[in-house]
Amino acid sequence: MDRADRAAQGVLWDMDGVLVDTGELHFQSWMVALTEAGITFNTEKFRETFGMNNTKILSILLGQAPEAGFVTKVSDRKESLFREMIKGKIQPMPGVRAWLEQLQNMGYRQAVASSAPQANIEALVDEMQIQSYFTTTVSAANLPSKPDPAVFLEAARRLEAPPERCIVIEDATHGVRAAKRAGMRCIAVTTTHPREELAEADVVVDSLEELRTEDFEI
Repeated sequence: MDRADRAAQGVLWDMDGVLVDTGELHFQSWMVALTEAGITFNTEKFRETFGMNNTKILSILLGQAPEAGFVTKVSDRKESLFREMIKGKIQPMPGVRAWLEQLQNMGYRQAVASSAPQANIEALVDEMQIQSYFTTTVSAANLPSKPDPAVFLEAARRLEAPPERCIVIEDATHGVRAAKRAGMRCIAVTTTHPREELAEADVVVDSLEELRTEDFEI
């Protein structure tokens, strides 16, 4: 089998912790919104829920499924704070822009597939000026949360790429598990989790700058 036959058709990028390091800004905005709502929050709970959608996060923090109106109120407050915080403060992670360019030149179709709300994805992509690299952006805000594979399967569908010919780039254990459940190859970067927690991935690196072209072959 030659290299062209082994090449993935789609590359699916997680957002937070992969394309951009927004962890501290997410923590700060969650802390404000949750404190206002009377919910206890700390770094341990943040790390436990990182990579999930807001409904899942609030369910875990409350110990039960929250009412839809409560989810909307807290989420809207948190995300509004977050989008204000990112202005002028973010850059793509090391290696991101180079790989986006190289993969585009090699003919791969690329998508953002994130648990973040769609408005956040668009705000971050616009702020970093990387819109042109992506065929589509997919939010899991209204889909089952990772580790359910729904967001990756939807991204593959929009790229018109079979799941087995897609590669996911993730940083969270829930995301790695979702990628494998989708039947996709997974590259993990240790931005938010140590190597041992990402061992289910096919490739684990400390920085995207460590990746090789061969890592994008199925």
